[in-house]
Amino acid sequence: MLNGKFDNKEEDFLKVKSENYFLDDVIEGLSANQKFLSSKYFYDDEGSRLFEKIMQHPDYYLTNCEWDIFLQQKESIKDAFYKVPEGFNLIDLGSGDGYKTKILLEYFYQNGVPFRYVPIDISEEPTVKLVKELKKSFPELSVEEQIGDYSQILSSLNLNTYKKKIVLFLGSNIGNYGYKGSLDFLKSVREVLIPGDQFFIGFDLKKDPQLIMNAYNDNAGYTKEFNLNLLSRINRELYADFDINSFVHYPVYDPGSGATKSYLLSTKKQEVAFERQNIVFKFEKMESIFMEISQKYDMNMIEELANLSGFKVQKNFLDNRSYFTNSLWEAV
Repeated sequence: MLNGKFDNKEEDFLKVKSENYFLDDVIEGLSANQKFLSSKYFYDDEGSRLFEKIMQHPDYYLTNCEWDIFLQQKESIKDAFYKVPEGFNLIDLGSGDGYKTKILLEYFYQNGVPFRYVPIDISEEPTVKLVKELKKSFPELSVEEQIGDYSQILSSLNLNTYKKKIVLFLGSNIGNYGYKGSLDFLKSVREVLIPGDQFFIGFDLKKDPQLIMNAYNDNAGYTKEFNLNLLSRINRELYADFDINSFVHYPVYDPGSGATKSYLLSTKKQEVAFERQNIVFKFEKMESIFMEISQKYDMNMIEELANLSGFKVQKNFLDNRSYFTNSLWEAV
């Protein structure tokens, strides 16, 4: 293999293809002309802990924006969700530690709203912690946690079909998919809903570019650690030998398209070996690994995504600075 590309790519890739999707995706990404790693693998237990630190850092404005929306508009959100006496199933994609969601859960519970809460997350540790906290604080609340990839779990959930489904996709997670990927994802969510079901989704809005750059390059270095942790995970789980100290975190923002992109740059010419697969990837000095995209939106973009994926926008809940919106959609 030369420069991270197979001489006979299809043939050689099949030789190392395995049942380990993590390994397969890493090999595919590092074999591309523009090397990349899938952001869905950021969230092992250490990655989840680091992301919690990011969310609590002042530079990461997104958490406070959504916190503000939930705290100040929880009654309006309840009224938008709770339309029929039998209540609803509340399905939380990427629930994490529930830091913000618990504002809504507590308010719904205390106001006698009948609902079942279904947190879905790929990381077990924060999910188990969240469920324990909920069962202690809200003993009568029905909680049905699911551990795994929410894109795979969502279609197989066994829920009461007579109750309305409300799917939560909070934070700015939709921005990690890029335009085409987000549209494909939104359509996949729509496929498991019926007309009248709702989708409550967070969108980070276009704003001062410096505010955005600070959020993805915080002065505490948590975002840098978060990105580099994926290389550590690859070393640990896939027996690679990334020299973590020879890669640096580099984010960029395009105010025209609204795309924030994060890269890891190799600070020297080097090789990375995967011992068990007998594979070596070569890096030139300053060669990049594309890590993730964090798209920023305007209201026209949000309306377009809803319409193209089988929804209509019911209401946009904005924080007090109009940095962020939780957009409530209805399946049509």
